[in-house]
Amino acid sequence: MKHVSTIVIKKRMIIALSLFAFVITVIIGRLGYVQFVIGQDITEKATESWLRDITFQADRGNILDVHGNPLTENISAPSVIVIPRQINDKQQVSEHLASILQMPVKDAYEYVTKNASSVRIHPKGRKITKEQEEQLVELNLNGVYLAKDSKRFYPYDDYLSHVLGFTGIDNQGLMGLEMEYDEKLKGTNGSLSYYSDAKGKKITDSSNVYIPPKDGLHLKTTIDLNIQTIMERELNLAQIKYNPDGAIAIAVDPKTGGVLAMSSRPNFHPDKYKKVDAHIFDRNLPIWSTFEPGSTFKIITLAAALEEKQIDLKNDTFFDPGYIKVGGAKLRCWKAGGHGSQTMLEVVENSCNPGFVHIGQKLGDKKLFPYIRKFGFGSKTGIDLQGEGSGILFKPEQVGPVELATTSFGQGVSVTPIQQVMAVAATINGGYLYEPYIAKEWIDPLTNEVVEQIEPNLKERVISESTSKQMREALESVVANGTGRPAYVDGYRVGGKTGTAQKVGPDGRYMANNHVVSFIGFAPADDPQIVVLVAIDNPKNTVQFGGVVAAPIVGTMIEDSLRVMNVPIRKDGLDKKYTWPDQPKVEVPDLIGLTREDLLHDMSNFDIEVHGDGDYIIDQSPEAGIKMDEGATIRIYLSNKIDRENN
Repeated sequence: MKHVSTIVIKKRMIIALSLFAFVITVIIGRLGYVQFVIGQDITEKATESWLRDITFQADRGNILDVHGNPLTENISAPSVIVIPRQINDKQQVSEHLASILQMPVKDAYEYVTKNASSVRIHPKGRKITKEQEEQLVELNLNGVYLAKDSKRFYPYDDYLSHVLGFTGIDNQGLMGLEMEYDEKLKGTNGSLSYYSDAKGKKITDSSNVYIPPKDGLHLKTTIDLNIQTIMERELNLAQIKYNPDGAIAIAVDPKTGGVLAMSSRPNFHPDKYKKVDAHIFDRNLPIWSTFEPGSTFKIITLAAALEEKQIDLKNDTFFDPGYIKVGGAKLRCWKAGGHGSQTMLEVVENSCNPGFVHIGQKLGDKKLFPYIRKFGFGSKTGIDLQGEGSGILFKPEQVGPVELATTSFGQGVSVTPIQQVMAVAATINGGYLYEPYIAKEWIDPLTNEVVEQIEPNLKERVISESTSKQMREALESVVANGTGRPAYVDGYRVGGKTGTAQKVGPDGRYMANNHVVSFIGFAPADDPQIVVLVAIDNPKNTVQFGGVVAAPIVGTMIEDSLRVMNVPIRKDGLDKKYTWPDQPKVEVPDLIGLTREDLLHDMSNFDIEVHGDGDYIIDQSPEAGIKMDEGATIRIYLSNKIDRENN
């Protein structure tokens, strides 16, 4: 029999105790690590396994006009979420959902029997109507929840459709400003979380966890809804009258580059964009389309020549026989037989092509083309909308005598409407080329405080103030005495330029009787507040000239816009030069204070519409000093002498 020594026993006890102590130390260390190091993470994971979330979407920030009028709004449209494990009678709930959401019962049954903690019914249960919401609330079905949701609403229908753009089913911006500024507009979603057991049943004694959504910021734009309304009205009328292939209009503030209004035809309703062809809604023509500008481009040639002191508008002359020969080509004037001897100012007024070829030749390609690029042509303007075009210019090595000549009067180059507007704005605002923009301010939806303001971005100065002053005067003369007379507005000093450009067909040749006719105008001529471009693509049943079609539209837009902008009427502008069959307008006299008998004398030019009783005229419309067509109606308001004195 063996005997174990005391020493051996002690050694074994020491080893055993050491191992036990080591194990205890490891356990304590592990417990400490779990408790103090990863405890928070484990707790969060455990909580997540018990929690079930219902998402609450944030309200998308509204897009506002410059006066704060909402151009977009959000309307309540909740979405349906089901918790399958909380539904006892799945067949009955499926039938109720199918009836209310207008979907097959078998599809509804698939949703309520899915092996998932929560199921969103898509798309029939997304953004449901008010009636559907009321029906579900009344039934109060177990396991069926209504998650806060909303959808975009455009209160002015198809106004600004290409500018505003539209959103998708998840309120994500898909086009226009909605897409450009989606991150700031969309906000951050919230949620309602509840505790459930292993089977997904709600733990009744537990409290819910609610994280409120953070709504998106409101975007105040440079758009003036009053001017936009005028623009939409005039384009609608042009569509009816001319049935064009398309139409474009832009209005900007020349002192900042802020876009006041923008529209085009064809357009669409943002809520119903899926009902039109994609090429209609995904092309914002005022910034995307490119075409030969025609005579409106002569503004750039003229500005460059004046800045370089190559011509004197009053003292230099040019003889136009109706054509000019350049490099073996014969470039004709629009007027058969030509304009004869003209001052350079008359060349501008008459939009004489040979005269502008002469101006271009004096400049030469080494001076003209750098100015064209300085004015922004050939590159994107940087407007805060996606899909902008850049236009096409001749490469320097391609420019010969003919290319120089045709470019001088706007043929052979391709530009975008927004490039044209900004370039012309620079010629008449003192020479400052601005980057066009629409986003003006970001506003907190809770406090209504401005959290960010966008300042105008001046790119560069392209001409001097003295040259700009000459440009304003010359272009005002075009409207008073030249091809732009149909844009003349009594009481406001308007400047501008006509444009008529042939379109290039699929074969690369110019098409017959198919033009883009345009007019770009500004006012007041001595202190411009607004620049407006209108281009009509292939107007039907009319003479296709910019002065005939586009100029009157711009004149009306400018007149009505200046009135809503509260720009005062003045009488210090150039008088319009009338030619047959135009008839001069007649100034409305001051009738207030006169009697009925006084109207019998020298009022044969107007039709009088009488309102009220009495002997004395106490008010009239329109006011004195306004010029109207002969035979137009003046409304007068009568009262007796006592009433008049009290007023």
